[in-house]
Amino acid sequence: MTLTGFLAYSAALGVAAAIPGPGVTALVARALGSGFRSSLAMSFGLMLGDLTYLTAVVLGLAFVAQTFAVVFLAIKWAGVAYLAFLAWRFWTSGITPENIEARKAKGGLVSSFIAGLTVTLGNPKTMIFYLAITPTIVDLKTITLADYAILAILTVVVLFVVLVPYLALAAKARWFLKSPRALKVLNRTAAGFMMGAAAAIAARQ
Repeated sequence: MTLTGFLAYSAALGVAAAIPGPGVTALVARALGSGFRSSLAMSFGLMLGDLTYLTAVVLGLAFVAQTFAVVFLAIKWAGVAYLAFLAWRFWTSGITPENIEARKAKGGLVSSFIAGLTVTLGNPKTMIFYLAITPTIVDLKTITLADYAILAILTVVVLFVVLVPYLALAAKARWFLKSPRALKVLNRTAAGFMMGAAAAIAARQ
């Protein structure tokens, strides 16, 4: 992989992670109710969930790319359609104000870690995102073990950089997630990024 490919992957993942969803909502609630350490353990569980999906997609689609060219092309255009659909959804409705309750979590750090893992693995949108993005940014026909290792490291770093500010500023994050005006700006911005990504992927040979 080239530096451009790694940067494109990091940017796409960063945008997706920054858009509030079940993971961010659960993290903020955990931070408000149980403190920074517990929510940080939960964030590591979220990261492991993303790494699990990344590994599954890379292994599965690498085989498809090398064996079934037509199927792989169909996956590419399905990814474009999915990103365009996301752009439309964010522009028209998008993220709605979340009611986040600060509750004391039961169990210790291991329990928080497992909670984060299950939140990610139970979110089909995460899997669909990796299915849509990975084959259009990563050349799965030629990916090496070293490339995968770098992608895994980038995944952890990007998610850490995006998620930790939510934890550190949990009270303000809760206000942000409950503010229709703030979410409208976020929705329109996300829609622009998603449509731009869809157009770039569609134009790629």
